Amino acid sequence: MDKLKQLESFVSVATRGSLTAAAKAEGVAPAIMGRRLDALEERLGVKLLVRTTRRMSLTHEGSAFLEDCQRLLVDFANAEASVSAGGVKASGHLRITAPAGFGRRHVAPLVPKFRELHADVTISLNLSDRVVDVAGEGFDCAVRVGEMPDSSLVSVRMADNRRLCVASPAYLQRHGTPQHPTDLAKCACLTLSSDASQTRGWAFQVDGEVIHLKPGGPLDCSDGQVLHDWCLNGFGIAWRSTWEVEAEIAAGELVTVLSNFDAPPNGIYAVFPQRKHLPLRVRLWIDFLKHSYSQPEFWGGARKA
Repeated sequence: MDKLKQLESFVSVATRGSLTAAAKAEGVAPAIMGRRLDALEERLGVKLLVRTTRRMSLTHEGSAFLEDCQRLLVDFANAEASVSAGGVKASGHLRITAPAGFGRRHVAPLVPKFRELHADVTISLNLSDRVVDVAGEGFDCAVRVGEMPDSSLVSVRMADNRRLCVASPAYLQRHGTPQHPTDLAKCACLTLSSDASQTRGWAFQVDGEVIHLKPGGPLDCSDGQVLHDWCLNGFGIAWRSTWEVEAEIAAGELVTVLSNFDAPPNGIYAVFPQRKHLPLRVRLWIDFLKHSYSQPEFWGGARKA
């Protein structure tokens, strides 16, 4: 149990940013939190946090370990709940948010199926491409796609999200196929104009290193579906997720370009506010999402829908 308490303390300090805040939340002295962190780092033989008089920041190893710890603690809480809840049924109102495009395809179809299993739960689904303040706006859970920024939210990785460049055969026939990511500077690239999306640009792996480019072109839009349609109609090259374009690639309507430079996948996450006791309906929803996304046939069925 001491090991579990060390993990809980590490997550609390890392997400709250200070020993004092984490100690206050638990009702113990900061020195106790400090001793737990010291013991954890000594046991692992690695530095997880850099501590200064003003703030604490995660090391590279600490950042990777934080995600694993959050997932383990959620799984542990779920295991306890499945035993202690016994015959208790999930109930109450569940508020979920997700990005518009992904949410339409891969969250909305699951909502009524989840409610069939838990009839006492009512559900509100919000689809928006802005970065929703989950805790501030009263949401129980958000589905997010892409890199996870530092946050006080707990995140659980549920699936990989791979990005790739695509264009229509007609566009490539007229303008040629780029052979290197730097060739995109001479192409008509269809980019998102939203400040909340793709702020780092398009990601590629070149000589074993991930680089980010911000290509431009004569057309941009804040709506990903519009970029998708423009790409299909031969107006340029787009950088899209596989779940958006696999059907068109299979049908020959779109062609992948620069596949030798595809960056490693980022993630699809469920995120939720840090809570000591997560409501059963939220735990069950996250488990339901994770199970659904782990099934290869789910993505195939979604593409055919």
